[in-house]
Amino acid sequence: MAENGLARREKVLTLESLNPSVKKVEYAVRGPIVTRALELEKELQQKPFTEVIRANIGDAQAMGQKPITFLRQVSALCMFPDLLKDPNFPADAKEKARRLLAACGGQSIGAYSASPGIELIRQDVAHFIERRDGGIPSRAENIFLSTGASDAIVTILKLLVSGEGRSRTGVMIPIPQYPLYSAALAELNAVQINYYLDEDKCWALDIGELRRALKEARQHCQPRALCIINPGNPTGQVQSRQRIEDVIRFAWEEQLFLLADEVYQDNIYAEGSQFHSFKKVLFEMGPKYSGSVELASFHSISKGFMGECGFRGGYMEVINMDPLVQQQLSKLVSVRLCPPVTGQVLLDVVVNQPQPGDPSYQQFSQEKQAVLSSLAQKAQLTEETFNRAPGIRCNPVQGAMYAFPRIHLPPQAVQEAQALGQVPDMFFCLKLLEETGICVVPGSGFGQKEGTFHFRMTILPPLEKLKVVLQKISQFHAKFTQEYSQLQLLGSSQKTAEKQGH
Repeated sequence: MAENGLARREKVLTLESLNPSVKKVEYAVRGPIVTRALELEKELQQKPFTEVIRANIGDAQAMGQKPITFLRQVSALCMFPDLLKDPNFPADAKEKARRLLAACGGQSIGAYSASPGIELIRQDVAHFIERRDGGIPSRAENIFLSTGASDAIVTILKLLVSGEGRSRTGVMIPIPQYPLYSAALAELNAVQINYYLDEDKCWALDIGELRRALKEARQHCQPRALCIINPGNPTGQVQSRQRIEDVIRFAWEEQLFLLADEVYQDNIYAEGSQFHSFKKVLFEMGPKYSGSVELASFHSISKGFMGECGFRGGYMEVINMDPLVQQQLSKLVSVRLCPPVTGQVLLDVVVNQPQPGDPSYQQFSQEKQAVLSSLAQKAQLTEETFNRAPGIRCNPVQGAMYAFPRIHLPPQAVQEAQALGQVPDMFFCLKLLEETGICVVPGSGFGQKEGTFHFRMTILPPLEKLKVVLQKISQFHAKFTQEYSQLQLLGSSQKTAEKQGH
């Protein structure tokens, strides 16, 4: 077929010629259900609801959380240094901004930084880790700043993945998991090794389950790494110190590289729960472990009390990495030139907060505590509301910023979903979205035990709106269950009538 007298040429890049690993990538948090939510926002006039509530992702400020004043003051001063003359900005914010600008090329955050990040900020991160971990040393040369924690996690996975066939790298990840891991492993053509968290024990991590998963995986791949998300996403559990020790011993015994995803370390709500960093526990276990277990731990400015997702700032600290491998890591991060300097600046303020006696300390502390107290209140409300609803069961939200309730779906609904080629909890979530405007993510996008159904929702909406969201979800589930149970009864009645007719 010719067009304008010219023969039409085949595209070089088609779905058939596309990298097959890319086609395997799935990212449920921004998947088809979110695409439909965006479409619905343009169709609100024809819908029985006035807004689409995107409870699918942990984006605090999109949900109405106000930025922490001090973080934004320092960022603004670095972005537009003429504001340093403005008397409305506090002296400590100006002092921090001047210090940061002095560490930038040309004293401007518009300049590239060193690839691992600005040296001053890496030093500040190291000091933060030392304070957090009770004085255990941290060295700036082991700190790599990143474009959010996600970028750092993918970078470490790139270092780990190698081999072909049975020698291909396997990475152990929790199920349910944050879909970054499954997506990155698919893109890298690595082997995903699932270990299941125990829902009946508040999503506990069981060492016996780790051993089962590892033993099975060694039949077809080379397991090289173990990922732990603590506090958990999407499950919200907080690991005990004893369990972290058990995991470290397991990694030592089986010679596995540990990835500790600790981006929710500020988000601890349940009474009796406490954040323990993997690095701190590792070093307190003594030189047998602290001198040999390879560990990369990750943190971010997107979560916690900060919620500064759009700035894309984060870091990783590597422990016991082979020096020659660390050189390769430095080379790999240099390919991307540097993380966003705006994110680096904001990260520095997070790890180097106002102290008692500083002009901004009181306001900063009040704002920080208000965010965390509100999240704790909403975590408890979410658990209690769902557990009052028949057919919904929700474990305590001990930490992070999500609930992952289990839902009962009638057999007739499961059958209809399968007939449409949909996973049953996706079928439920799409119907919830169409009828209420509430966007949550089906549990199948995170992984779940066969025969169970869940969804993940964030607890970030303002309290009054969250109450409405929880009520609407509970009511919709009751209506959904009733309708499909009635269809099942009707179908049974028709079959009985047909038999009697014969």
